[in-house]
Amino acid sequence: VAILLLLLGVLGIVLNRGRLIIMLMSIELILLAASFLFLINSIVIDILIEQIFTIMILTVAAAESAIGLAILVTYYRIRGTIAIKS
Repeated sequence: VAILLLLLGVLGIVLNRGRLIIMLMSIELILLAASFLFLINSIVIDILIEQIFTIMILTVAAAESAIGLAILVTYYRIRGTIAIKS
């Protein structure tokens, strides 16, 4: 499941280079897949530090989303569109 999420995220970035919102969502999918892989690995090996690392990845992903959306709102106010190619 995590590998599928990772591939969908990479495919979303490659296919939608002109759409910023879809690219941000694809980056979130990649970070979710990475955290899911860390979580599965920590459960199998029974290491607590990887579970803490998973929480840190999700925290960074949430902060990245908030900053990315703030940049998009500012870009929309300046340009009037969120498309990269105009």
